[in-house]
Order: sequence, then C-alpha cells, then structure tokens
Amino acid sequence: MITELGHFALILAFLIAIVQAIVPLIGAHKHWYGWMAVAEPAAKMQFLFTGFSFAALTYAFVTSDFSLRLVWLNSHSAKPMLYKISGVWGNHEGSMLLWVLILTLFGASAAWFGGNLPPTLRARVLSVQSAIAVAFFAFILFTSNPFLRLAVPPFDGQDLNPLLQDPGLAFHPPFLYLGYVGLSMAFSFAVAALLEGRIDAAWARWVRPWTLAAWIFLSIGIGLGSWWAYYELGWGGFWFWDPVENASFMPWLLAAALLHSAIVVEKRESLKSWTILLAILAFGFSLIGTFIVRSGLLTSVHAFANDPERGVFILMILAFFTGGALILFAARASAMEAKGVFSVVSRESALVANNVLLAVACFVVFVGTLWPMFAEMFWDRKLSVGAPFFNMAFTPFMVLLGLIMPIGSTLAWKRGKLGRAVYQMRYAFALALALALLVWVMQTGRTLMGPVGLFLGAWMVFGAAIDIWSRTGRGAGRAARLLRLPRADWGKAIAHGGLGVTMFGIAGLMAWQQEDIRVAKLNEPFTVGAFELELSAVNRVQGPNYFSTMGDVILRKDGQQIATLHPEKRNYPVAQMPTTEAAIDYRFLRDVYVVIGDPQEGGGWTLRTYIKPLANWIWGGVLLMALGGFLSLSDRRFRVAAGASKRRERTVAAE
Repeated sequence: MITELGHFALILAFLIAIVQAIVPLIGAHKHWYGWMAVAEPAAKMQFLFTGFSFAALTYAFVTSDFSLRLVWLNSHSAKPMLYKISGVWGNHEGSMLLWVLILTLFGASAAWFGGNLPPTLRARVLSVQSAIAVAFFAFILFTSNPFLRLAVPPFDGQDLNPLLQDPGLAFHPPFLYLGYVGLSMAFSFAVAALLEGRIDAAWARWVRPWTLAAWIFLSIGIGLGSWWAYYELGWGGFWFWDPVENASFMPWLLAAALLHSAIVVEKRESLKSWTILLAILAFGFSLIGTFIVRSGLLTSVHAFANDPERGVFILMILAFFTGGALILFAARASAMEAKGVFSVVSRESALVANNVLLAVACFVVFVGTLWPMFAEMFWDRKLSVGAPFFNMAFTPFMVLLGLIMPIGSTLAWKRGKLGRAVYQMRYAFALALALALLVWVMQTGRTLMGPVGLFLGAWMVFGAAIDIWSRTGRGAGRAARLLRLPRADWGKAIAHGGLGVTMFGIAGLMAWQQEDIRVAKLNEPFTVGAFELELSAVNRVQGPNYFSTMGDVILRKDGQQIATLHPEKRNYPVAQMPTTEAAIDYRFLRDVYVVIGDPQEGGGWTLRTYIKPLANWIWGGVLLMALGGFLSLSDRRFRVAAGASKRRERTVAAE
C-alpha cells in the first residue's frame, strides 16, 4: 500500500510541476501577480510529494519488500541496514528518483529563501526549474518507474552490487547529485535573466550562493568518490580518468569558473555574456554526465549501463534545455552589453585568465573522454585515451592556474600594479622556492615532479595567507582585525590554500610512491622502503552477507611494530562477485597500503604493497576547499546586498 501511495505521489508531483512550469511564466510575462504567486506553493508541494515518494521507496528497501521489482534486483534480506538504505540510489531507477528529489529540493529552497528576488525573476526561475523537473518526472514515470511490482514475489533478492556496499559509496552519490542538480539553479537563473532581458550586478549576487552551494557539494562528492576508488578497488590509485569520474569533474571545473566570473559581473558589470554561457554549460555538462552514466555508451566501473533507449531520452532532455538556452542566449545578446572597463593588469584580468584556464581544461577532459566514441563512430577505429594523455594535456593548465592565483588575488580592481602585487608576494615565493630546493636536495630519485608540486602547493598556501593578512591594514591590532574579517575573505583564502594542498598531495604521491609485488610466505618478513612487513596468518572469515579471505600483516619500522593490517578478498555468494578490500595504515605524511591476492603453488600468497606519501593530503585539501566554500556561503553579505539591491529597485521605481 505504501509503495502505491509513493507511486501516486510521484504522479501528483509531475502534474504540479507541469502547472508550475507554465502558469508563473505566463504570469511573469503578463505581470499577473496572482499567477506568479502560484510558483512558491507549487514548488513546496512538488518537493513534499517527491519526498514522500522517495520515503516510500526507502521503506520498501528497509523492509525488504521483494514484491517490488527494484528491491528484488538490488537488495537482500541479509544485507546490513546501511546498504539497504543506500541500495535505494544504488541503481538506475532509484538514483533518478533521488536526482528529482534534489531537483525539487532546490526549487523549494528558492521558494523558501528567494524572498529578496524581484517577483517576475522569482517566478521565471521557479518555472524554469520546474520545467527541468517535468522532463525528469516524465523520464522516470515512462521509462524508469521504480514502483513496478512482481506478480509472484520471490523469497529473497539478488543483492546490491558488492562494489557499492561500502560507506564511501553510500554517501558519495547524494553529495554528487546535490552538486550536479544544484547547478540547475544557476541554469534557471541564467534562463530567467535572459527571458527578462536583464543581467546586472544584482543578478550576479543572487546566482552566486546557489552556484557556490552546488560547487561545495560537487567537491565533496568527487572527493568521496576518489577516496572510495583509492581504498576499495585495490589498485592503489586515487583517479583513473574514468568516463564517469570525468563526467563529474567537468561540471566542477565550469562551476569554479562561473563562481569567479560572477564576481566580475557583480563588481564591474563585465563578462555578462560569458557568465550566462558558463551557467548554461555547467548544467549542460551535468546532463552530459547523466547521459554518460545511464546510456551504456561508455563503459565504466561505476556506470549504470542501461539500454540505449533511456540514453536517447536523456539526450533529448539535454538537447532541449541546453540547445534552447543557447538559442535564447543568442537572441538576447543585446541585453548583455558590458558596462565596466578594466586594465590588462587588474583583478578582473586575473579572473578572466582563471576562467580561460578552467574552461580549456574542461574542454581537454571532454575531448579525451568522448574521443574514443567519436573515433569508433566516424572512422571505425578503436582507440583508448588513458591517464598519460590526461596527465600530459590537463596538468599544464592547472600549473598555470596555481602560478597566477596568488598574484591575481592581490591585484586591485579595475587598474592594478603588477610590481606591487609581486613585491607583496615575495616572501611566499621565496619560502616556497626554498622548500622545493630542500626537497630536491633530500630526495634520492631526482624527479622534478615532487619539488615542483611542493613549490606550487606552498606558493598557493603562503600566497593565500599573505593575501588575507594584507586585508588587516597596517599598524597595531592587525591580529584582532584578522578575526573580524568577513567570512567570505576567510573562505576564499582557505579554499585557495586547499587547492594548493591537494596539488602538492597529488604531485608528492605520484613522484615518491613505492610499489612491491611478491609472493609472501607465512612468517617470512620482507622489506619495502623503510618498512618491514610480515604475513603472519590467513583466515577464512564470514561476514553478514559475504565470505572473506583475510590476511594478518604485521607492519614494523625500525624494529618496532606499528600496526597490524587486515587485507581481504571477499566473495558475495548471492551476487557471485569478488571484491578486494585493501588494508591501509593511514598516517599524516604517508599511507602503507596492502592488498592480498590469490594463493600460489608451493605456498604463499600474492601480496601487493604500496608506500604512498602525502595520500591523505589530497582529500584533506578537498575538505579545505569545501570548508572555504561553506565559510563564504555563510557570509551574510550575500543576503544583505541582494536585499539592498531589491530595495534600491523599489526606490527607483517609486521615483
């Protein structure tokens, strides 16, 4: 009964979305305030009905209702409760319902917190947001209904993909979808502004919090996915340049560019057309990611390789919204005339350079991801584009971005002095260079990657520190003024520093990691780098819904035992699928990473050992970036200035 109510609620949300997409839009065009007022209650009701539908599906998974086809395909009675819940979105149909739930959540949030928006703009934003929801409600109800029943309920289910039965994958998709779908708000604001024919500083101030929230969630989602790939897949890497990984990374790059270009619109009323275009493309790439994951067009370790018909439906949604927005963008070109001017040496120019580097880097990832498909489609050639291409083509843009960021953040608006900015950063440059030279002298391999990565990371961290210190003025009391700086300033410094930490972590890991693969025999110690390891036992262990071969590996350094690691090979009998569970000794400056393989003839087990310097710095930097974003988002100036803009408009209209 509850699942039938959930299905009915989904249909009601679909009907409400249709009304919300049409009525307020007509009201905004005709200036009928009664019609425009429909948008807010409709957005809230749409979210409530979708939330009830999602709760009903979750209830079916929690209670193991195998009369529901989706539960039968993706759950099992012996599965731990966490994975019964995460099984709701660990499949195509359930994940699309989560997608739409988050889409309606953002629409309802705009209704709840959009009181400072002009009525016509608010109505248009909510209508565009609901139009996107209409498309995805139709996609779910007509092609991917999660509430289909089985005529004869089976005794038990077929279990969730074992790779998804992990805490990292339980939380990774919701955060990723909050980022993916959150960019729909930037898209809705862009289309609404084009329909209204007005893009100004107030619009940029209104769109920034939504874009920042999406960027924060996307950062956390990508970081969780990278961490999961690191410890769960057993290959020891943190980023494979997999098509699905790239599908989430491309919108992240464009969202970062959009955040910075919106600042220029707000400060100087320049880059209007570019900012609108970025808002359209950022959400467009989110839709491209959805298409890649669900069309079965590109293979991936964590893609929903569904039938091509569903992919065609998503492709139609992509073409309609992105194509329609671009046509409207071209038609409204005259409304996006830039007003402000600025010098070549200025904060605005630095932000333009930031945008160019991020956009070109995104294009490189896009070409590398889809080129094998195009080559096979048009030239009947099978090509593989892997990590070497991406590392070589993508890295230079990030290096340039890291080099200009500290200087650009200290330049004055409109007309800056390069010499003054460089002089201000002299200590950061000297200290970063000294650290890089020290590492170059100390390392044995004489590779440039580590020292260059340390220089770049330290340059960004120290540059961010000097930038925020410079905002405290001169004279006594600077420390006290530092604590009173706006949270947006602190957020910017922490986010920029976090990017530097991540860059250094990536460079250090790739430059200095050590790898050892051998047949390890019981109670026979062996050495990897500065560590001694000993496989002391291998046991058969039974988990809640799997069987495991678990090794006991003693880890020593300088003759002292520092940890006992337990690498596993699990087998899930229901899904008939093995998984590898790496055992990792996490430390601040390094990880020791151990993977157990198969038994060998003559005794012993295959054992792979990695020494991974600075691995945790990668995800620590991501967390710092997200923390910086949250601090900026909490800055009350976002709300006060937007409200002030609205009051100014009313005053001008009254005069």
